[in-house]
Amino acid sequence: MKRKNDLPELLAPAGSFECLLAAVEAGADAVYVGGKKFGARAYAKNFDLDELSSAVRYCHLHGVKLYVTVNTLVLDLEMADVVEYAARLWEIGVDALIISDLGALSEIKKQVPDLELHASTQMSIHNTAGADAAYGMGCVRAVLARELSLSDIRTVVENSRAEVEVFLHGALCVCHSGQCLFSSLVGGRSGNRGECAQPCRLPYNNGKYALSLKDLSSASLIRELVDSGVASLKIEGRMKSPSYVYTVTSIYRRLLDECRAADAEEREALRRAFSRGGFTDGYLRGKPQSVELGVRSEADKEDSRAEERAFSPIRKRAFAEVKMYLGEPSSMRLFSEDGKSVSVLGGIPAAAENSPLDSDSVKSRLAKMGNTYLSLEPSDISLSLDEGINLSPSEINALRRAAAEAYQDCSRPKISVNYTLPIVEKQHKPFSSAVFLGTVGDIPTSGELSGFDAVFASLMREEYPDFVNGVYLPPVIFDSEMQTVRDRLSSLDKTKIKYALVGNLGHISLARGLGLSVICDFRLNTANRVSRSVLLSMGAERVILSAEATLPQARDIGGGVIVYGRIPLMITERCFMKDAGGCGNCSHVALTDRKGERFPTIREFDHRTLILNSQITYMGDKRAELDKCHISHRHFIFTTEKANDVSAALRAYKQAAPLSGGVRRVSQNNLSRKKTAKRK
Repeated sequence: MKRKNDLPELLAPAGSFECLLAAVEAGADAVYVGGKKFGARAYAKNFDLDELSSAVRYCHLHGVKLYVTVNTLVLDLEMADVVEYAARLWEIGVDALIISDLGALSEIKKQVPDLELHASTQMSIHNTAGADAAYGMGCVRAVLARELSLSDIRTVVENSRAEVEVFLHGALCVCHSGQCLFSSLVGGRSGNRGECAQPCRLPYNNGKYALSLKDLSSASLIRELVDSGVASLKIEGRMKSPSYVYTVTSIYRRLLDECRAADAEEREALRRAFSRGGFTDGYLRGKPQSVELGVRSEADKEDSRAEERAFSPIRKRAFAEVKMYLGEPSSMRLFSEDGKSVSVLGGIPAAAENSPLDSDSVKSRLAKMGNTYLSLEPSDISLSLDEGINLSPSEINALRRAAAEAYQDCSRPKISVNYTLPIVEKQHKPFSSAVFLGTVGDIPTSGELSGFDAVFASLMREEYPDFVNGVYLPPVIFDSEMQTVRDRLSSLDKTKIKYALVGNLGHISLARGLGLSVICDFRLNTANRVSRSVLLSMGAERVILSAEATLPQARDIGGGVIVYGRIPLMITERCFMKDAGGCGNCSHVALTDRKGERFPTIREFDHRTLILNSQITYMGDKRAELDKCHISHRHFIFTTEKANDVSAALRAYKQAAPLSGGVRRVSQNNLSRKKTAKRK
């Protein structure tokens, strides 16, 4: 969808109230913030509800919109809270929610239908179909993945029903957003729950910062971004300082208004505000391999510290017309140059017995705007005052407070919500599935997989064994790649291939349109009953739950669980295998962390990279626990295994036998973080 205005919205971050002040002063059109819960930056200062109310008032006073992030996975027991929270945000005047969880999105749309919703980049939207799927669920805007080229961005803008928002400046995650499990499965802090420990910023392979990307800067591509038709340009940085927010926002404000690229002085100012050894715009230019690695040096930090400054609220100049007549309610009209006006009534003046009101003292009292965000000078007050009357100081103060409150008020009518945890139909019929990831590697030809209901192989494999009856769709398919995918799908033998393993919201319609039964992969981050119901309503036959779900959660949600495999921790646009030795080295590259843990990598569709967990998740010797939680759908992931490794793993599972070495378990405790467990 083309934007409605000549220029895209400039959207700035604020992790604290001072950052919000900086963003507004710098000229942002909109500011996005996080609350104390349900935001993907749990370690920012963030805002409680009272602070959010003040933030809305301040922003709206200056003609700036305020968006609140609700972009984490939501658990069943939190769903009522998030719906109630959304209702309160609507009431205080928040302009939109940035949301990622499908269940929360669905329930908020039902319960708070007038609240505008934006699909977060955590939803992994990277093509027209994904943006349209989000629009169909009630999101007026889709925040696209950072990895898209300008060409692919233009395609989505021109063909999607949704508004499009893209990132303009700031940190780049090496993994596609919403697809990173590294911090969670390895470190016990879930990025999808706002607690990312940033393992990508740590050294690997003997001290090399192999996953730490330089920050994005689009300062040389302003005209191209404006011409693309995007509705909003977003600055990353809710963990950054107020000075960073001000510097970056003010520079991009100027560049947008003048529709030009940054000059050398402006580029240097951006670098000093925050840099990891420079910037990159390789994704936007369609050159992912040119996206450079970078770390934050001590010199970078010193430059940023030198730029720090403090920010205070900017009071908006107001004007007033006040009437105080004997025997009539006093009145005050408060207005501003932008045309906004409010009128209130107050106490009734009486005849003065002594010391009648005089104009100067009344104006002086009315001008004391105190803790408001307004400025009212006595000279800007037009006062009509009968002679010989009196009105108590408290009533004059009350008149002023009522006018100021009415002028700043952003509240909407109260709404009540009534959410009850749904009863979800469980699928008790046993169902087993296995997927062979990557475009190379062994698929055994033995009959050990013949008992599986669905066996998936990568779309890009040259040949499928006879027992393969499903296709694994790449979780990332840009519009520029879609025809290749369609052609390959069309060439498959539909008498053999019946299933599609789908890891993205925008790919469900693609698979169903070709007559394939859809199994939703763990990449869709299903963590509650409503999300599963949403996917089933979209035509999915079964849903594999988030790899972060515990066994009790899986029991309550009723979906599939990964019982074997090296779970992919990251999917990267930049090909790290090519860095490590060229395309012929695809099957032999790994990352080794400071503790000596080895994380294998395999090639994904085209030249993307999957970084796999160092340990295998295995539940074969915990079958009784799976049975106790009624886990009927059990999913296997095969990646780096040779054919004999696959056979050995399947034999061990069927015999409920342990695997040799350390393995990771699916947690049995709802309260625990998922930490690596040694086999007992």
